[in-house]
Amino acid sequence: MALAANALASANQNGDKSGAVSKAPAPATTSAPAQAGNDLVVTPGAAPGETRELSLSQMGAYGVIRLRGTDSNAALNVSVRNDEVVTAAKLTLVYSYSPALIFELSHLKVSINGETITTLPLEKALAGQPVTKVIDFDPRLFTDFNRISVQMIAHYTLDHCEDPYHSSLWAEISPNTAMSLTTSRISLPSNLALLPAPFFDSRDNRRVTVPFVLPAHADPSTLRAAGVVSSWLGALAQWRGARFPVSPTPPAGTHAIAFALPNAQPAGVNLGEIKGPTVMVMANPASPPESGFKLLVIAGRDAKELQLAANALVLGQAGMAGDTAIVKTVDMGPERQPYDAPNWQPVNRPLLFKELVADPQQLQVSGFNPLPIRVDMRLPPDLFAWARHSVPLDVHYRYTAPSIVNDSILNVGINNQLLRSVRLRPANPSGVERQFNVPLLSGAEARGEEEVRVPALQIGGNNQFQFEFHLDSQKTGLCVATASDSARASIDPESSIDFSQFVHYTAMPNLAFFANSGFPFTRMADLADTAVVVPDAPDAKELEATLTMLGQLGRWSGLPALRVTLVPASAVDTVHDRDLLVIGTGSSGQLLTTWGQGLPMLIERSRNELALRDQASVSSRAMNAPTGRAALIVNGPTAAFVGFESPLARGRSVVALAASSSDQLDRLLDALGDDTRVSEIRGDLTVVRGKIVTGLSVGDTYFVGHLPWYAWLWIHISRYPALMALSGVLAGLFVALTVFWALGRIAARRLDR
Repeated sequence: MALAANALASANQNGDKSGAVSKAPAPATTSAPAQAGNDLVVTPGAAPGETRELSLSQMGAYGVIRLRGTDSNAALNVSVRNDEVVTAAKLTLVYSYSPALIFELSHLKVSINGETITTLPLEKALAGQPVTKVIDFDPRLFTDFNRISVQMIAHYTLDHCEDPYHSSLWAEISPNTAMSLTTSRISLPSNLALLPAPFFDSRDNRRVTVPFVLPAHADPSTLRAAGVVSSWLGALAQWRGARFPVSPTPPAGTHAIAFALPNAQPAGVNLGEIKGPTVMVMANPASPPESGFKLLVIAGRDAKELQLAANALVLGQAGMAGDTAIVKTVDMGPERQPYDAPNWQPVNRPLLFKELVADPQQLQVSGFNPLPIRVDMRLPPDLFAWARHSVPLDVHYRYTAPSIVNDSILNVGINNQLLRSVRLRPANPSGVERQFNVPLLSGAEARGEEEVRVPALQIGGNNQFQFEFHLDSQKTGLCVATASDSARASIDPESSIDFSQFVHYTAMPNLAFFANSGFPFTRMADLADTAVVVPDAPDAKELEATLTMLGQLGRWSGLPALRVTLVPASAVDTVHDRDLLVIGTGSSGQLLTTWGQGLPMLIERSRNELALRDQASVSSRAMNAPTGRAALIVNGPTAAFVGFESPLARGRSVVALAASSSDQLDRLLDALGDDTRVSEIRGDLTVVRGKIVTGLSVGDTYFVGHLPWYAWLWIHISRYPALMALSGVLAGLFVALTVFWALGRIAARRLDR
């Protein structure tokens, strides 16, 4: 990417975090547990600023935290945005502990970033029951990234040979634990060098919500430029998710992004003369200057320049500085190849584990019963194993070897399904273990290697390997009842899994592929084969759905939608050769009606029409057409995801967000953003009614991808038992005749001699 930019001006001084209100730690007191929430909430009567509640899961823990042993720790992570400063913080700690402790020697130590805040004595009167303590933190101790540690120091006997892993040594931190964080906003300078902040801040683990300010009746080229930017923010947001509400004027009390042309500038934004493709950051005119809220403006003298400015923002923001940049050129680079999305792992070669983790330290654990080593792997969802039913997983591992045969094991699993349990061998008694082994110069004695066959049916688009070590404690020396805490284990980064024998071929439509990885649109990471179809005159909700869906596609692929096409419903014939993402309300809804009876469901304002199928044909829908249709008069709202083969081109796919009104599109966006409900999106029709998500398979099946001709022949013959039997007989005859002919030739040669 080649980018030439002219920095014109910069303003505002850096905010100073030294003005934080200091507050000495207060004694722990008892109170009710706080309620966790995802969104920012203002607490009445609090100090100026915003207060939000962070649940235990939002601080990086899932479920109950179990502390075991004489000296065990729980770590909670709290991040603070770059444009915020902490003014008050308190932790509501809900926990319980063993009644079998020596309470005079047992306590919990709470610290932040290595600084001790308080110690909580474990009292005998409260043992075995939930205890709630509220701990105030000095706000001056908070930085951008903070680690809160709860350490249990406990004893059950005065014997110097105390077993540190005795069953009496336990405490549990309840999921009701929460952190209340009060922050005040500081004003950052209007400087493009800070991008993507403050519009996206990696320290903020909440959903990214950035309003887009578009001129009234924005044309498709302006919407496409906005879609490229929303897909960029969606790729940055990753697991947080993103929403992009649309308004004609800058909203107050938030950061926003505006798009402008000379004759189509959003209300309240006056840029004067636009001198070319321009990216500019300024104070949000709808908020007081001291509030620190910013407006990012993408402008151009025509639609081409507006698109150039948007491309420059998503590709070259690292080279921008000052408050304004005028773009000279942007090189989009070579065209992408299918299945090369940054968030997908390559499948044309063996995949090494060191490519799946950010740091090799993630593959190492310590202790006798450490947490599992988890390795995430995202794959194209259309992999097809026609020639094999399993995937070879080559696991290399190292561990602290036991001195004798015991119950030390390694459990290998994928997606919480056990694949194999491996017993860990004891140390070699040859005496080599008394030597020091230097990595890369000599091999460690305690190492192992296993080839595990992973069933292909257990692999999907999003996968996680779990490697769980259990190293039986080694009790040595005078205190034979005491375990030595020296256990270490790791998975070798050179471990690998090989998908190179798989092909890209699958049955469609499959909304589960769409809901979990954006397939088939993300097959090309820059959406070069995708067209987004919007109503001819979209309203704010339809525009929000369009931008949010492009943000979702960016999240799934990890790349902005640089080559996506966006057209109104009236121009859908111009993109007949592409996969279509249809926002199916207004004129787009009429387009679905025009395509007619082949769709699994048609939704109108007061009438729904649904394809019907008997239960016997559900399991074999590739060979059975729907049995009929039902037309229903309804007086309630309806929203659904609908998938089907494009009526404009064979082998092309359509996914429609269909709703009885544009307000109901929010239901579909909420379902896609909810990890607890997204697994219910499947089949070719998924109806969303409030919190209820119902996936159905009622339409016809088609296939996408490519198979070798012999694989295609085998798969299609295998559907018909009679043909398989006939093929077997013919193959047997062919082999017999070939052998008979070969033997005859050999016999003839012998007779000639």
